Amino acid sequence: MPGNRAPTNHTARYPGPIERPQPLPVVRVGDIPSEENSQRWLVEQLWGDSSVGVIGGAPKCSKTWLALDLALSVATGTACLGKYSVPQAGPALVYLAEDALPVVRERVEGMARHRGLDLAGVDIHVITAPTLRLDQDPHREQLFETAKRLRPRLLLLDPLVRLHGIDENHAGEVAELLAYFRSLQRKLDLSVILVHHTRKNAAGGTAAGQGLRGSSDIHAFGDSNLYIRRTRDRLVLSSEHRAAAASPPVYLELVATDAQKTHLEVIAELHDENRRTLQEQVLERLAKGTTLTRAKLRATLSVKNKRLGDVLESLERAGQIRRTPTGWQRSD
Repeated sequence: MPGNRAPTNHTARYPGPIERPQPLPVVRVGDIPSEENSQRWLVEQLWGDSSVGVIGGAPKCSKTWLALDLALSVATGTACLGKYSVPQAGPALVYLAEDALPVVRERVEGMARHRGLDLAGVDIHVITAPTLRLDQDPHREQLFETAKRLRPRLLLLDPLVRLHGIDENHAGEVAELLAYFRSLQRKLDLSVILVHHTRKNAAGGTAAGQGLRGSSDIHAFGDSNLYIRRTRDRLVLSSEHRAAAASPPVYLELVATDAQKTHLEVIAELHDENRRTLQEQVLERLAKGTTLTRAKLRATLSVKNKRLGDVLESLERAGQIRRTPTGWQRSD
């Protein structure tokens, strides 16, 4: 009967207006403010201002020493490696997962002492948490809030492998983790340095960035990347930047003549290294009665096996080198 009909639910039948998503902000390209110098540096020639990237290299090749040298330079405004200037000093926030806190202090104190600095005035803040898992909350939120409070110019995390539980070869998982680091950089206007290992089986001649462990996204991620490799008995530092030319590679040395002032130092540039032919470099490696296997030559020259083989055959035919049971030698 009409009098017994249930009341009509007009709200359900006629919902209110649907909220439309807001459009993305845009600007006409000509209205973007210009800068006289579009490339700004955190550390001249080594690391861009508000940039993300990696310091890559094999184990035991002074990656952490280099990372701490950068942090000390940013925190104090002093030249990195005694060579690269810092346009604007500011706090640094660091987490070293593989070093005990007394070791971190000892390293930084020695470098500061070498520069004539009082450790009490060094604006480096060390995260003391025993672990950080930045592939999950709440550690992500804790790191964000810490950096938001301290407002560092540089965030150093060493090494990447100790900061997560993901599969570094899984591109999707890696991309999601790297997106978190990029969000820190953009939201807090800071630079992020991740210390990372190179693959043990990287082929000779492989570009430095392609030799990094895990997904290729790690290499592509970097605005600034630094690479350390050992050649002969010396360390070689090279760089690459998304928005600037790479600086000339240099030889580094970990100077430990005074144990209380241990530090990394640039000892020479490699201007001539890249201009010499591979034949000349092989002959140099075999100078003064040195005997080296083909595998050792490949490792020190970072060259493809076939190319090295062609050069060895050519030099052998020319009578400049000879093969022995223990390796290659010069004939003279």
